[in-house]
Amino acid sequence: MTLDTIINSFEIEGSFVSSETIVSGYINTTYKATTANRSYILQKINHSIFKNVEELSKNIIRITEHIASKASKGKDDFTLKVIPSKNNEGFYKDSEGNYWRMFNYLENSTTFEVLESIEQANSLGKAFGNYQKLLIDLPAPNLFEILPDFHNTPLRIEHFNKSITVNFENRKENAGEEINYLLNLAPEMGDIVALGNQKKIPLRSIHQDAKLSNILFNTDNDDFCIIDLDTTMPGYLCYDFGDAVRTGMNTAGEEEKDISKASLNMNLFKPFAKGYAKASKQFITKEEIKTLVLGAKTITYEQAIRFLADYLNGDIYYQTSYPENNLIRTKVQIELLKDIIEKYDEMLDYVLKQYK
Repeated sequence: MTLDTIINSFEIEGSFVSSETIVSGYINTTYKATTANRSYILQKINHSIFKNVEELSKNIIRITEHIASKASKGKDDFTLKVIPSKNNEGFYKDSEGNYWRMFNYLENSTTFEVLESIEQANSLGKAFGNYQKLLIDLPAPNLFEILPDFHNTPLRIEHFNKSITVNFENRKENAGEEINYLLNLAPEMGDIVALGNQKKIPLRSIHQDAKLSNILFNTDNDDFCIIDLDTTMPGYLCYDFGDAVRTGMNTAGEEEKDISKASLNMNLFKPFAKGYAKASKQFITKEEIKTLVLGAKTITYEQAIRFLADYLNGDIYYQTSYPENNLIRTKVQIELLKDIIEKYDEMLDYVLKQYK
């Protein structure tokens, strides 16, 4: 089925003119679609990962409509909106069984893969703290849990152990040091789940993929919009804080082959933590504050075992460019994790001061 047929299956304004691929993320396939009147974002949903597209779509419609209802005058043109299909659904299923969805295209916007300034780091903290705040009063019921146990680290460790036994093409031989390091840390990585089970920290509606590239900034850098909402569902605040640190404060990108370049940039962490605290002070609890830096350590660990598990399973989850891609990603996460552990007390001390 051709892209123009798919695009014309949505309630677009004007006749279809052109499309172009947008390289973004490891999961879905994204296009910019342009009509005679305006532009849109078209995505092919990876339904081998997001198996319940109907529930996924209902979540995103609820989230975007709730956030749009709170947008101040003059800012509503910089909010994400779901473009319905001509069947009045939040997705379109083509004749080949593929699922598609469409959003408005936010003009005069940009995103970044790497933080370029202290101001951006501060905005990153504000953006995800504000996103969590906007969803505090999302009407019942809870959002669907699209990916059950997405940040259940003890369960991720179980999956990691199983991948070691799979050992696709004997890849374990290339990753012995990484496997041993991560297994040795496993016993201390269940604290967040334990605190949640003990009801010491509450479940919230959070993004769960809180990286810099999931924020669209306007060209004046005075407004931003959170995108890639697939994983927004119940979770703990520290997961978003931790993932933002993992992706935004690493001195190396996930694809960096020179592992020595990976470390935690405290000059970016501090303005990020300050921005997050400013946005979250109204609703965060004392126990949640104590878990924020723990979130950075846990999520970095978790991402390392996810990349390595995928490598050992034969690259069945993440898109890869070469056979060792997931192993390299693992090594970058481990190098960052080591630096977070070394700087943990300094990070925690700084965060706690922001809430006094």
